[in-house]
Amino acid sequence: MAPTDTLVQPALWPLTAIVFLPALVAAVLSLPIVPKAREDFIRWTTLATTAVVFVLSLWMAVPWLFGATGPAQFTLGDPSMQAVVKLPWIESFGIEYLMGVDGISLPLVVLTTFLSMLAAAASWPITKHVKAYHVLFLLLVTGMLGVFVSLDFFLFYVFWEVMLLPMYFLIGIWGGPRREYAAIKFFLYTLLGSVLMLLAILMLYFTSDLRALSDEQLLASHVVSPAVDGAARAAALEAIHSAGRPVHTFNLLALAQIGQMPDSPFAAARVWGMSLETWAFLLLLVGFVIKVPVVPVHTWLPDAHVEAPTPISMILAGVLLKLGGYGILRICYPICPGAGLSLAWLVCGLGVVSMVYGAFAALAQKDFKRMVAYSSVSHMGYVMLGLGVWSAVAGHEYRWDAWAQGVNGAMFQMLAHGISSAGMFFMVGVLYDRVHHRNLEEFGGIFGRMPVYSGLAVAIFFAGLGLPGLCGFIGEVLVTLSSWNYSRVLAAVSAFTVILTAAYILWAIQRVYLGAEYKGPHGDHLSPITPRELAIATPLVFFAILFGVAPQIIFNYVTPTVNRQVETLADWTRTVHDAAGPRAVAAAEAGGRGAAR
Repeated sequence: MAPTDTLVQPALWPLTAIVFLPALVAAVLSLPIVPKAREDFIRWTTLATTAVVFVLSLWMAVPWLFGATGPAQFTLGDPSMQAVVKLPWIESFGIEYLMGVDGISLPLVVLTTFLSMLAAAASWPITKHVKAYHVLFLLLVTGMLGVFVSLDFFLFYVFWEVMLLPMYFLIGIWGGPRREYAAIKFFLYTLLGSVLMLLAILMLYFTSDLRALSDEQLLASHVVSPAVDGAARAAALEAIHSAGRPVHTFNLLALAQIGQMPDSPFAAARVWGMSLETWAFLLLLVGFVIKVPVVPVHTWLPDAHVEAPTPISMILAGVLLKLGGYGILRICYPICPGAGLSLAWLVCGLGVVSMVYGAFAALAQKDFKRMVAYSSVSHMGYVMLGLGVWSAVAGHEYRWDAWAQGVNGAMFQMLAHGISSAGMFFMVGVLYDRVHHRNLEEFGGIFGRMPVYSGLAVAIFFAGLGLPGLCGFIGEVLVTLSSWNYSRVLAAVSAFTVILTAAYILWAIQRVYLGAEYKGPHGDHLSPITPRELAIATPLVFFAILFGVAPQIIFNYVTPTVNRQVETLADWTRTVHDAAGPRAVAAAEAGGRGAAR
């Protein structure tokens, strides 16, 4: 029996329920006992399921809302991995059911559950194959949540792939006129990224060796659970250290410990003239930036958004794009720090190019939804820039505060963009449901016809613009400020992009909501916003304002974990990366003296 089999793990059922309850309900709904004709029952069941999962995530993230704090709930200010669940799964390959949350993953889990609940409510107009739609929707929710909480690379990859098929069918069956093209394009791009990611996973797995880690590192990375008692703990540690052959691992925390060792096997191994670490970083980076997405692998996004139904566009922009940024932050930099430092210019460059290109492309669009899609490419460019500004180097005395500011800004931007982009796509969908077109040239005068809707829509679009006092402002400013220490040119370009963002959003507001009269077809269908639509739009506007005026609500969760990771990597730069040169010179001199004797 594995030591973890007898452990009391308080977070086992809460975390498992958050991830797998949607899949369990999807399995029940797919059974013949639920008739296809009971469409309202299926809709309400899906909405109730997402609401329960949202409440569970709040119970874990905001314990004071529910009374006393328990061991399975999140402790603010603790930067370490919390609520860790560890069970053996495929023992012959060291694959575990290993999950947990920290200040990076937990806010994204809450964002996912929140937007999933709103997207379920936004799915009421779906009338085609209602049962199949909601089953696939719930499977998609499980896949997204699983990615954010997985600490085993194999488990992470399984959840990453679980998301692919539901999204493919949700676009390909319930999308617009060019849905098959958009779905296949999405599938092929994502599959390419998945294959490259799998290659990197296998490279890292077969190069890893847990015997190189100290007892403290094995406990900190939960290879051996810190909760195991003395005798069992000693036996588990001894079993690893006394193994006669390399002990490979998929544990993400352990891989990070191995990647940051002075004599890391990832940096030592060479493949076709480059270190294995560099190859793994590049393969993972391509897999993740396809999801972000950045130029030039962004072309699937506008097509997918334009053809996807409104609730799926909300999920796609609000959650799926964040998976790429999360993967870079959680996996690429901690496991492959040497490659991350040497290729920081690439990450920052991709971010700035995407920022500018996305803004200019949005400015040129005549399709309302395509304009919002390109705005996502531009906004996620800030995330890439914030993650990449590795300024904690010798020239800056290894000061890590500017880089930490960038990574905190990137995390805030991901969460703020999740609110504003989902809101913008929903607002476009409200109009499309009435007039069945998205041509910006044929709108106008919507404020006079639908004043409540227009007021909410303008607030959400201003949040996307980055207006001070709304959620879009904080992340962009922090990223721009942090990039100054890394490159003043990049800082100037990112600041200039704010002007472009204001241009395309203000121009869209002028063409759609202002003006004398509506110029397009179906003007008689421009009815006031419904209570259901109001119930979806109001929370999005509320949180867009709340996070704009009280950003510390998010930073209280994010900053301790981000700062510890950045400080650790800055220390690695000083003590490992930059010390490697002097060590190599000293070793060469010692070898030379030995030969002379």
